[in-house]
Amino acid sequence: MPERIDFPALLTGQTVVIEMINSGEAGLPVLTQLLRVAQPALGATGMAFVEFGPTGGRVIVATGAAAWALGRPLAVDDPDTVCLLNGPRVRNVLVGSLNGKLAGELAGSDLRWMAVSRAEIGGHTVGSLHALYPGDDEPDAERQGVVAYLASCIAHMYGDQSGLPVHGDGPVVAALADGLAVVDRDGNVRLWNPAAAQVTGRPVEQALSRPLPFPLPPSGQVRDHRMPDGRWLRITSGELPGPATLRVVTFRDITDQQRRDHDRELFVAVTSHELRTPVTVIKGYADTLTDHWDSLTDVDRRQAARVIGQRANELARLVDRLLSSAAEAGPGDDPPTPFDLGEALRSAVLDLPTELRRRLVLRLPADLPKALGHRPSLATVLTELTTNAGKYSPPESPIEIAASVDGQLVAFRVSDRGIGIRPEHVERAFDRFWQGESGDRRGYPGAGLGLYLVRRIVEQQNGWVSLRPRTDGGTVAEVRLPRG
Repeated sequence: MPERIDFPALLTGQTVVIEMINSGEAGLPVLTQLLRVAQPALGATGMAFVEFGPTGGRVIVATGAAAWALGRPLAVDDPDTVCLLNGPRVRNVLVGSLNGKLAGELAGSDLRWMAVSRAEIGGHTVGSLHALYPGDDEPDAERQGVVAYLASCIAHMYGDQSGLPVHGDGPVVAALADGLAVVDRDGNVRLWNPAAAQVTGRPVEQALSRPLPFPLPPSGQVRDHRMPDGRWLRITSGELPGPATLRVVTFRDITDQQRRDHDRELFVAVTSHELRTPVTVIKGYADTLTDHWDSLTDVDRRQAARVIGQRANELARLVDRLLSSAAEAGPGDDPPTPFDLGEALRSAVLDLPTELRRRLVLRLPADLPKALGHRPSLATVLTELTTNAGKYSPPESPIEIAASVDGQLVAFRVSDRGIGIRPEHVERAFDRFWQGESGDRRGYPGAGLGLYLVRRIVEQQNGWVSLRPRTDGGTVAEVRLPRG
């Protein structure tokens, strides 16, 4: 590694990042630019940021020699996750000292040292920043200090809620009991119990003698209110008996209930919308055959039957997606086994629709090693990725399926030459029911379930999937699985 940090380049790059923020950009684009600036200045061969939530972590930005890890999940009970979330906030970590799967993957990429710093807000860890180095030279204290500074900058971005966190609404403090407050005639708080502090995140010293942090409903009424951090509270109020004009207010966190209600309403809306089109077409052609059979030519009848069959297949795939999404389906309890990835991909291609199969360009090396996973589910994964690529690219443009080996991992990529994907959408695209172009559903139909199911299936096989914009336009979807 270089003897000195390139501070002029770091400051110049930081200026660009600040200008991005001032111009209104946020989230992943800003975070990605920050790591791209920091990597050469620190003399690192790769950098990565892991975002942590209640269920574990995920690599949401990765550059240089760490780019292969983009999208990789870290389970909450993974030894590497436990290591990163405990111990000193800033430190050097020798890759060989890690005990989880990540250590072998890093070693396979010839990365030996990490300068690591957790990004924390009020003692809560939102993520960890990693600068990765090959060779035997341990990062010095100066590099540790810069990594710690950058992690603090990222934590500040999380505190601003500017497109971060990427997944979910961030940590939600669970209420052990309903919050209770008493307010006077001027609307100032006179009493604030511990549960109120826990539910709102506002300690008693910041609450007393000040207005409530949410609107006060009329006496005897209930109001659902969304807080600035995205959480929902259900608030009730009533008059407190006595000589003074006091109100008692109770409230509790109903964020999960709101999310379930929203998901249920969205499921019904998406289902009814997506089922209506193929059902209408099938009914129309069936009525035509019934009412005008004798006046139709054989060609017309065959065309009608072909359309009915095609739409019925679309309907069957949609029903499978909806059922799989509702049941959180995946490979199930079958243990992962080695299988020939190249042969599995070629076989899955044969089951694709003819018009999609004609556009495919396969680049599969003959010596591709076996993958470890669930072979039958690969057909679903490839169908969803290629269908997605076909939907968002010109009808006659090629869709490339390529595969390669990278250390202890084997990967395949589906690349298109379509409209591409915006950097801030590369993670949201995996959310259930999310539609990047929801304003033009007629142009890009779909239930928003394909990529969600792909991520569920792949991660249940100890792999991961990521999206990125293609250099010459379009999108690349990449699936990485352990080698068999």
